[in-house]
Amino acid sequence: MSNLMSSTTSKIMLMATRDYCLTINPSTTRVLTFNRRLTCSAAATPRLVPNPPDLIKWVRREGGFVHPSVRIAESDPYGLGLIASEEIPKGSELIALPEHIPLRFPVNDSGGGDESYSNLVNLTRYVPEELWAMKLGLKLLQERAKTGSFWWPYISNLPQSFTLPIFFPGEDIKNLQYAPLLYQVNKRCRFLLDFEKEVRREVEDVKLQNHPFGGREVDASSLGWAMSAVSSRAFRLHGVKTGNHSDNIPMMLPLIDMCNHSFTPNAEIVQEQGSGDPKMLVKVVAGMNIKERDHMTLNYGCLSNDFFLLDYGFVVASNPYDCIELKYDGGLFDAASMAAGVSNPNFSSPSSWQKDFLSKLNLEGEHAILKVTLGGPEVVEGRLLAALRALLTNDAESVQTCDLNTLKSLSVEAPLGLANETAALRTLIALCVIALNHFPTKIMEDESILEKGVLTSTELALKFRIQKKSVIIDVMRDLTKRVKLLSSKESLVSQS
Repeated sequence: MSNLMSSTTSKIMLMATRDYCLTINPSTTRVLTFNRRLTCSAAATPRLVPNPPDLIKWVRREGGFVHPSVRIAESDPYGLGLIASEEIPKGSELIALPEHIPLRFPVNDSGGGDESYSNLVNLTRYVPEELWAMKLGLKLLQERAKTGSFWWPYISNLPQSFTLPIFFPGEDIKNLQYAPLLYQVNKRCRFLLDFEKEVRREVEDVKLQNHPFGGREVDASSLGWAMSAVSSRAFRLHGVKTGNHSDNIPMMLPLIDMCNHSFTPNAEIVQEQGSGDPKMLVKVVAGMNIKERDHMTLNYGCLSNDFFLLDYGFVVASNPYDCIELKYDGGLFDAASMAAGVSNPNFSSPSSWQKDFLSKLNLEGEHAILKVTLGGPEVVEGRLLAALRALLTNDAESVQTCDLNTLKSLSVEAPLGLANETAALRTLIALCVIALNHFPTKIMEDESILEKGVLTSTELALKFRIQKKSVIIDVMRDLTKRVKLLSSKESLVSQS
């Protein structure tokens, strides 16, 4: 049977609040650097070793399929990618990998009694589930250290380094100017520094033949390299199916992972497993006609730029799924309402029925999720919009009789009346102004710095914060249009 898979990897949730603003001193912040043979810069995308083996030939030799018109070539700004040397028709198989080629962890045979494998599994106890990439990264490091590893032709073709924020200089981490991402970058750096200590402690007395990395030293930089390699290249796919059950595990897919990202991809990943055959085949199929010299692309997922930069090391311009994250905070929303000219806002002291309503939205109570978003396809997160509409009215009966999904929908105009809707939208616009003022620089200033030519890490930080500010401005424009439309309708109502 055939199962069409999304190529997005599983991602961790960014918990954004104003409380996560961190003061970063470039002179004291510990950043991850490559001091060993694991290194370099990703702009020119040097491989791990000079003149690595031909990856296409290796895949074919190991029983995989690669379309004769598929070539490896440089692909700005992502580095190496796959291109078509001549036109490829829609529906053509581009790449097919039999089950033994993907690199995964844990493997199906559970190590076959190998002590080094057992010791590697033991190290995963220290890795939180949200950093799943580190678990597969440990397997990647083990294979990298192993003489004659089956995957060496693939590993040797991996980049020496990555443009992920955990490797930014301290000043460029600060240049991101966005608290939620700063929090995540610092969290990952702290984890890697702490995990280095755990790894050293666990392996210091292990015999050489049982050492998970062949006796080689593993530090925070090499751990960061491995985690970055996995987070930027792995796919979460189904493992071998047994009965009605199929594990969902991360896999590194040699050659397939050289397809770059597009929201309108020309290729897609397909998993196939025959009913009488337990072996899995992972394919990439042309989703449209691919023209000569076109790059082959997959959709990594409908993700914000936080995820793209944090896990992949790039920023998507005009990303329709980008958003900004705020904390639902009564004081902040009172300030926004008053700035918008709304009289007597009561976000800080909601009535009992309003508290009950906020609980339904999971914005009140012990286990409340206070992260809310602006931007993306919704423009305003439904929970936030419903909360504003409910807290800017004293009409409990109207709120309680109104369908919750209606109150959460921006496409439903003024469910609680024109005046209430205008107050809610004006509060949101004021909230955008407050969020925009949290950035110490303006877009024009950022663009002028970019024009001068900067380091890759600085360029990414600048592009990231430009996109975040652009999201806020786009939301303000959208809401302002809606307010003007409401004002014209109010005028017509008053005239009639």
